[in-house]
Amino acid sequence: PVVQVDRGGQVTYHGPGQLVAYLMLDVRRLGFGVRDLVTRIENTLIALLADYGVTAAAKADAPGVYVDGAKIASLGLRIRNGCSFHGLALNVDMDLEPFRRINPCGYAGLAMTQLSDQAGQIEFSEVSVRLRAQLVKHLDYAEQATLTGGINQYD
Repeated sequence: PVVQVDRGGQVTYHGPGQLVAYLMLDVRRLGFGVRDLVTRIENTLIALLADYGVTAAAKADAPGVYVDGAKIASLGLRIRNGCSFHGLALNVDMDLEPFRRINPCGYAGLAMTQLSDQAGQIEFSEVSVRLRAQLVKHLDYAEQATLTGGINQYD
């Protein structure tokens, strides 16, 4: 299905094997501006990928994280009343073909990649745990608590 949402980032695809994290943060209390939050999320993903030996980078004019020009992680955020909504999507081990049927993030012909293509066989659950640890570090949280017990995978 196609779903219209109120966040930045234009068109994207979500599917099995993709790690999606929704970040609901009180950015006003944290003192984060929008650009600061985007940079912190990008740095989180860059550090996570480095844990797997993957060199990644952000692009100033195109939010997200890239490996050799191919996008490996997308961001889509909305700030309302000082709180962030939506979040990030990291391609872990998925079928990338559906991205070829759209203009990912509004960019025609944008190449997409995934962690399994860059680092070989990986455990999805391990990536989830490592992402959570990096988010805590890069968002300056001393401790974390969730209503659902953490980051979950939905197939």
